[in-house]
Amino acid sequence: MANTKEIKSRIKSVRDTQKITNAMYLIASTKMRKAKAELDQTRPYFDAIKGEIKRIFRTVKDVQSRYFYPEDGMPALDGTYACLVITADKGLAGMYNQNVIKEAERMLNEHPHTKLFVVGEYGRQYFARHQIPVERSFLYTAQNPTMHRAREICEILLELFDCQKVEKIFVLYTDIKNSMYEEAKSERLLPFHRKVFASNQTEKAVKVPFEFTPSVGEVLDNIIPSYVAGYIYSALVDSFCSEQSARMSAMNAANQNAEKILADLSLQYNRLRQAAITQEITEISSGAKAQKRKIQKRQ
Repeated sequence: MANTKEIKSRIKSVRDTQKITNAMYLIASTKMRKAKAELDQTRPYFDAIKGEIKRIFRTVKDVQSRYFYPEDGMPALDGTYACLVITADKGLAGMYNQNVIKEAERMLNEHPHTKLFVVGEYGRQYFARHQIPVERSFLYTAQNPTMHRAREICEILLELFDCQKVEKIFVLYTDIKNSMYEEAKSERLLPFHRKVFASNQTEKAVKVPFEFTPSVGEVLDNIIPSYVAGYIYSALVDSFCSEQSARMSAMNAANQNAEKILADLSLQYNRLRQAAITQEITEISSGAKAQKRKIQKRQ
């Protein structure tokens, strides 16, 4: 059984660890608020782009574009897939990274010829350890999602798609539902389903026909890359927010566990201390009684 010195040493160690987890909780909270603010500032622009694409579909019938899924009856797209996997740079975030990795492995099992494009050091290290080939690993940190980086990723993926080296492009990221729940999602980025841009009855009808120069196809070819870049940026920021939220939950759970451990250790320490005091009192009392009996015998 541990003595009081060992218990005091462990209590100090747990309290030091608790200071670290509490600091990580506060840092994650600050980072998440900042990332959400940045996303909220850029989201209206991409919502406006999506609105313009909807206008095109409401104005022009039978729009043809390579970025849209073939209509019913057309051959299925069963060629090579490209998959952008967004992970974190480090752990200590609960099941955040593991859930994304599981989705990636599921896709690889269903489509073995999928090409992986990885963001985040955790994903890079995992695929390297398991000898899973990666087409390209983006070496910049997942801790600082920017629009510039989203455009770089968009250009690489679109080049493969335009050259018909891949039939579909997927994005694996973590979507933050609320402060208590995150979900790993697999979303097809390209080609789009037309229903994504389907007409909404609540929108105002187009009264004056639009003119597209040089053609509606050229307009779509220029708009959609911006929309794709915005989607990737949104996925990067959403994943970053999910990571911080998961880290906050993990650190909060660690703090609560530390409190329970400290309560148990304090109880053990107080019991040992009380037992030691009781033993000392008993020894003093026994010694005093022995001295008293000795004096009485002399008398």
